[in-house]
Amino acid sequence: MDSALNTIKQAVRDIPDFPKPGILFKDITPILNNGAIFQDAVRCFVEVNKGLNINKIVGIDARGFLFGAAAAYALGIGFVPIRKKGKLPYTTRSVSYSLEYGEATVEIHEDAIAPGERVVLIDDLLATGGTAFAASRLINEVGGVLVETQFLIELEFLKGRSLIEPCAPVRSFIRF
Repeated sequence: MDSALNTIKQAVRDIPDFPKPGILFKDITPILNNGAIFQDAVRCFVEVNKGLNINKIVGIDARGFLFGAAAAYALGIGFVPIRKKGKLPYTTRSVSYSLEYGEATVEIHEDAIAPGERVVLIDDLLATGGTAFAASRLINEVGGVLVETQFLIELEFLKGRSLIEPCAPVRSFIRF
């Protein structure tokens, strides 16, 4: 798997000054554009989740959907989307959190996770951890048991792990 992780890491494209000056954006679209690399990335999530005895995978809007839904499909388990406010059609629970430039809100369907169901939270990238922390709170509010949070990429210098680790173990496959 080390060879595959190196290939995945090399496929991540740096975009300077996006979405604003001073930000170095990690673009995963080259991973998605290459079938073999995309399969390897999804396989990372599938392999680590095989032994965790989970009922569902929760993915964060929007790139967490790409890896989370594919992994859930491969494992034969359900997938739960956590979306930005106003995007889910049924009764929701929501959590607001601070961003460096304002506030955001994420939501989950109130019946998406049955009390006691074991879930893993997946997203493409861990930066400051705010969105994943809010998603963790939502999972707990609806009665889910958060077994682990998983990210394809972690930007270690932003220390998002420290915000999430009190909620659940953090696993990342590639670190910058």
